[in-house]
Amino acid sequence: MDGPLGLRKVGSYASVADAGDELDLSRLLEKPPPKLSIERQRSFEERSLSELSISVRALDAAAYDHGMFSPGMRSSGFDTPASSARNSFEPHPMVAEAWEALRRSLVYLRGQPVFVRDFVPSALAFLMNGEPEIVKNFLLKTLHLQGWEKKVDRFKLGEGVMPASFKVLHDPIRKTDTLIADFGASAIGRVAPVDSGFWWIILLRAYTKSTGDLSLAETPECQKGMRLILALCLSEGFDTFPTLLCADGCSMIDRRMGIYGYPIEIQALFFMALRCALSMLKHDAEGKEFVERIVKRLHALSYHMRSYFWLDFQQLNDIYRWKTEEYSHTAVNKFNVIPDSIPDWVFDFMPTRGGYFIGNVSPARMDFRWFCLGNCVAILSSLATPEQAMAIMDLIEARWEEIVGEMPLKVAYPAIESHEWRIVTGCDPKNTRWSYHNGGSWPVLLWLLTAACIKTGRPQIARRAIELAESRLLKDGWPEYYDGKLGRYIGKQARKFQTWSIAGYLVAKMMLEDPSHLGMISLEEDKAMKPLIKRSTSWTC
Repeated sequence: MDGPLGLRKVGSYASVADAGDELDLSRLLEKPPPKLSIERQRSFEERSLSELSISVRALDAAAYDHGMFSPGMRSSGFDTPASSARNSFEPHPMVAEAWEALRRSLVYLRGQPVFVRDFVPSALAFLMNGEPEIVKNFLLKTLHLQGWEKKVDRFKLGEGVMPASFKVLHDPIRKTDTLIADFGASAIGRVAPVDSGFWWIILLRAYTKSTGDLSLAETPECQKGMRLILALCLSEGFDTFPTLLCADGCSMIDRRMGIYGYPIEIQALFFMALRCALSMLKHDAEGKEFVERIVKRLHALSYHMRSYFWLDFQQLNDIYRWKTEEYSHTAVNKFNVIPDSIPDWVFDFMPTRGGYFIGNVSPARMDFRWFCLGNCVAILSSLATPEQAMAIMDLIEARWEEIVGEMPLKVAYPAIESHEWRIVTGCDPKNTRWSYHNGGSWPVLLWLLTAACIKTGRPQIARRAIELAESRLLKDGWPEYYDGKLGRYIGKQARKFQTWSIAGYLVAKMMLEDPSHLGMISLEEDKAMKPLIKRSTSWTC
């Protein structure tokens, strides 16, 4: 994947020497952040620590009483200076090992820690552990890179594109550090990272929520950075849908996997980034225009996603009975999807109770695959209604063996194989069936599942998944991903001691121990976007 959750590990072409290239940013880094109180509305994910801890542990106790998990799945503390005083539970032996491995992966620029590879889950771990400075450094460095001229061959990319990755080259002779960034020119297939900008906005809000430091987001540099990202995705064109049209390989799944069009991962991140930006943009002359555009887009996007991407038992049955070749605004089958194109597996996969956002919807095409990241982000951003969020959790419980198996968590389900694999992936030797992005199991997704579980009031699901991971992750050397229908085998090309696997585990553990952390990466439902329509037997507006 080389890029789950924000930044992808790829090579780079663009570079710049350090001499004199960051004068404006240095003054920001030297400025101590004022601690400001933030007025918060009470929501499930932002209640006091005591309330959340009591509610989560009460649910755990109920689950334990009903035999839903073993005595070994207890809350665990964290053997780090910033958190040891807060936690009274005996730490799991893996926690100290994980922190040690994570700190070994730190990259420094001019003596300051700026990032670890694939930074978002790592950033959340540092924020939850009371170490925000590395996150601030990362946000400012990537903001600086956004201002670079970006070219692929002779084509200039949009000004707001954020890098897929960057690294620091140390010259021990000249004693200089050089930043090297990639904006897609070195990526497989040369696809610009659509998700990086969204994750940057989401992480900026997480930093603000965690620290109470409003000053960073309010700087002219950060305000401009957000506007540039938003200008890319809110620009007018030939689109008839509020969703974003994307190429294959533009996100965590950065190889050809048939996600071109309107992939759920990008739409969910787009929705969340819009809501995060809405809370941070200033209502000045420049910001006000974007605020108005964001509000209009959010209303259209939430309606579109909740109406056309959502699939449950009833909707599946309705699609199965659709007529085709309908015209005009009275059409029920608005995208002219042929019912015979519904794959056989989905009829068995869909439980009577439960549902999920499918992978893609476009003219004459519905991708019925389950994608973990998109559905979890849909819950955290409240793109999913409370009813839909509970249905997604019902599906995970009902299809535990398929989605979780022996090692959490399937990035996509099911795998594509045989002739379909040859056509969709171009015979990709890395994405063979039940491997890598094609049905592989990724431990990094634990933090997203855990956050979704806490938000929906079902932490016992997360504890069960974490227990599975703890049985093997450390022993196996923190692999990048696992292969096989049940996720039983270390991936054939999986890298060991993978940063995002380590960080994903730590974030999951810390959120369970202190559920108030959820507030930094969760948004409560906006009542103004609450759907006015009820479930019908068609897509008729």
